[in-house]
Amino acid sequence: MSARVPFAALRFAAGMFLALGAPALAQEMRAPSPKHVIYPGDLISQDMLTEAKVSTQSHTGPIALAPEDIVGMMAGQTLLPGLSIPMSALRPPRVVRAGAAVSMIYVDNGLVITAAGDALQDGVVGEIVKLRNEDSGVTVTGRVRADGSVLVGG
Repeated sequence: MSARVPFAALRFAAGMFLALGAPALAQEMRAPSPKHVIYPGDLISQDMLTEAKVSTQSHTGPIALAPEDIVGMMAGQTLLPGLSIPMSALRPPRVVRAGAAVSMIYVDNGLVITAAGDALQDGVVGEIVKLRNEDSGVTVTGRVRADGSVLVGG
């Protein structure tokens, strides 16, 4: 009698195995790999990936084991074809870019004030960024929201 192990559990176990830097037991495996060079700052899409036989010895940390681990993320370093993709090389995508116009939103007890601002730094969802109010020139900070607006002070 053999026990069935869910695929997700195997993927988790393989990821933990690789994260712990297990030596020579699993030398090669199939994992997502870039079809072509992906540069830092590039947003990774499904059509940029292929499945390839990759070596687990090229990285000491965890590697991406499935396309859903990668798609929608931003490359934090150059990713090369035929090599595994280290999870440490992936970043959440920037929602706000330095120099771009953003909508600043202030909310307090049902009062909502919206103003135009200029982002002074890049930001991902949930991150605190500095902005300049276009009308007053005052610099403020706020938390980046998923829609690209920034929730300021209060």
